[in-house]
Amino acid sequence: MAAFVPLATGIVLVTTVAVWLGSTWLERASERLSAHYGLPQVVQGSVVAAVGSSFPELATVVVSALGGSLGIGTGTVVGSAIFNVLVIPAVAGLSTDGDVEASRTLVYKEAQFYMLAVSALVIVFAMAVIHYPVANTGQISGELTRPLALLPLGLYGLYLFIQAQDTADHVADPEAGVGVDARRQWAFLLAGLAVILVAVHELVGAVETIGLAAGVDEFVMGVTVAAGATSLPDALVSVRAARDDRGVASLANVLGSNTFDLLVAIPVGVLVVGTWSFEFALAVPMFAVLTLATVLLFTALRTDLALSTGESVALLVAYALFVAWVVLDTLTGVVSVLPDAGG
Repeated sequence: MAAFVPLATGIVLVTTVAVWLGSTWLERASERLSAHYGLPQVVQGSVVAAVGSSFPELATVVVSALGGSLGIGTGTVVGSAIFNVLVIPAVAGLSTDGDVEASRTLVYKEAQFYMLAVSALVIVFAMAVIHYPVANTGQISGELTRPLALLPLGLYGLYLFIQAQDTADHVADPEAGVGVDARRQWAFLLAGLAVILVAVHELVGAVETIGLAAGVDEFVMGVTVAAGATSLPDALVSVRAARDDRGVASLANVLGSNTFDLLVAIPVGVLVVGTWSFEFALAVPMFAVLTLATVLLFTALRTDLALSTGESVALLVAYALFVAWVVLDTLTGVVSVLPDAGG
């Protein structure tokens, strides 16, 4: 297995570039279609761009679920959520000359609904442990079932309803979508999705190979390697929006992407395979980190309703500490928090 690691590493690099290329087509098409259909900036960022840029995570979950490695897909979603909350806003903030502007709508609707999404998924995992425990695993384990997976999907339906209400109240600029060829942009969007799907299929297999060779749990490989690769679309969308002085759209993409990943991507994986057994002791620390990261971002955004350079640096430092913790815990055992899980 170790002999295939260099090849698998090369595949990770190539597929990451392919994800970036497909995401470029997808991001540009979603931006132009949003202008064509007269969507408000916050809805454009939190729904259209967010769902599009979250397609790699969704594809990773589905592909890994069909391949019997849902732990990689779920780990990718959780790791991508942490990466999105800490790294992407920071990079967007450091790529601009001034602060990244937020808004009260972003802070009090998008950020707080996202925090609700994190809480809801933790509750669903806890319900799985309580009602569908898995015995003889050596850890507190549970089994996510299709009925439980429908609960977060229902919450995302409420999120879309709220966004639809905001869109109905929005007065669009009649000049914004002039000259946009909707059919051409839909073609670019679908082409981007196709490239991402093929690239993610190869990426999942390569990450699994590296994880097996290194003796690292598939959930942890998803949280680190796969998460960073599949978060490229979100980074591209947010950084470009920030440079165009569309700070609300930049930050809304991050929060909307995470909301989609948690409430849709993970449940879809469970719906595909029927059930998924997981180690609760492995999931809880990751969700705890995600919760702390979300609180940190929320605090930064609420301060003057903007993300400053200093706050951006603080977010990057927080992510560096997270990566260091995962490496120390899983590879050296210096910090013993994460159990050895089977995914």
